[in-house]
Amino acid sequence: MIPAFASRRCAFALPLLLAASLPATASAQDLVKAKDGSGVFGYTNTPVLPWCGYHVHDPDRPAPPRIDPGPAPAPAPVPSDAVVLFDAASPHLDAFKPADWKVVDHGELQAGDKLLESTRSFGSCQIHVEWKGPPFNDGSWANQGNNGVLLMGLYEIQIYDNYNVKIYPDGMTGAIYGQTPPLANAQRAPEQWQSMDILLKAPVYEGTKQVQPPRVTILHNGVLVQLDEPIRGTTNHAVLPGTPPPGVVAGPLVLFGHHSPVKFRSVWVRPLLAPKPKRG
Repeated sequence: MIPAFASRRCAFALPLLLAASLPATASAQDLVKAKDGSGVFGYTNTPVLPWCGYHVHDPDRPAPPRIDPGPAPAPAPVPSDAVVLFDAASPHLDAFKPADWKVVDHGELQAGDKLLESTRSFGSCQIHVEWKGPPFNDGSWANQGNNGVLLMGLYEIQIYDNYNVKIYPDGMTGAIYGQTPPLANAQRAPEQWQSMDILLKAPVYEGTKQVQPPRVTILHNGVLVQLDEPIRGTTNHAVLPGTPPPGVVAGPLVLFGHHSPVKFRSVWVRPLLAPKPKRG
């Protein structure tokens, strides 16, 4: 959820999120480059993440290795038990609340400037998303193929053009935004199809106390980029993880609008049943 400077799109139309604004400490003037000369940019005046010692969006945080995931394949087949939110082979937006997104050539779904929120809520689930970013341009870095998958309406998994742009590691595709970089940079070039498979374990609560955080395993273009990684709170730009609403174990799947014409051809979800307790 990189800001569309100078303000963030963070007054969400979601009951699970509180409105927020871009902190004064996270302005365009604060962007700095990594000390190692790599060209990676980010912030060094943001809060420090307590579990790793790096700043939120720190340019000096180790960047994952770039790998070639191979050529883009045909669309993945849809499992028989999946909830199809969008399919370019039969394009419609019935699974989402009204927004300014539109179906364009070849049945592809093009992002608008507003959030696209599913009408259905999901907890633990398998999510599959296929998208392609627009051509690289000389505009704002914040709008280069910028989008994201917001799990349960609370936790963002980033989508971005880190094939071309040397963004801070916790803002790359496959990152838990502002928290955990991906294990590899498996991004294809713009205008090539990308895929992401997200396995989400919903948080566990005892009453209103969270006893287990949500966790994700993620494949980006078939490459493992997160492995059973905890999500340490709600995601936002240039701030520490927030405290999620107590007791919430399910919420909508949301795709972001960031003034960047990212296109999608497949979005589906397989809800996963909670394991049954062992018999004594």
